Amino acid sequence: MPQDPNPLSPQDALVAVMIATSVSDENIRTSELVTIERVVNHLPVFANYDVDHIRTMANLVFDLFEDEDGVDALLGLARKALPEHLFETSYALCCDVAAADGRLSEEELRMLEEVRHQFNIPRLNAAAIERGARARHMIV
Repeated sequence: MPQDPNPLSPQDALVAVMIATSVSDENIRTSELVTIERVVNHLPVFANYDVDHIRTMANLVFDLFEDEDGVDALLGLARKALPEHLFETSYALCCDVAAADGRLSEEELRMLEEVRHQFNIPRLNAAAIERGARARHMIV
């Protein structure tokens, strides 16, 4: 029986890229984890998603990030798993995770840049997505 060339579902890919954004600065904050959980529990794209896969995706990200080319490998898997119409969704979710704690580290900014590049998000579209994330995560 042939093995599936891409073991990730589109939802798995979205979760993995969100986790990778959180892990990128080597400091996984509670606010970022809560954002990921909230997104998975409420967005229509995750309607039939098994939340038990989140832990599996976290372990995949941790394993890949041990390699020098882990980010590229993860984003390659995600790009292969995602239909093109979800590329901007992926970027938007990553922006929400990065903005969740109210600050963006250099590592998170580099990760967002990698996601933008890998998914060919036009700069103007990316700016609009980033502005929306910033607006959603403002504090009084």
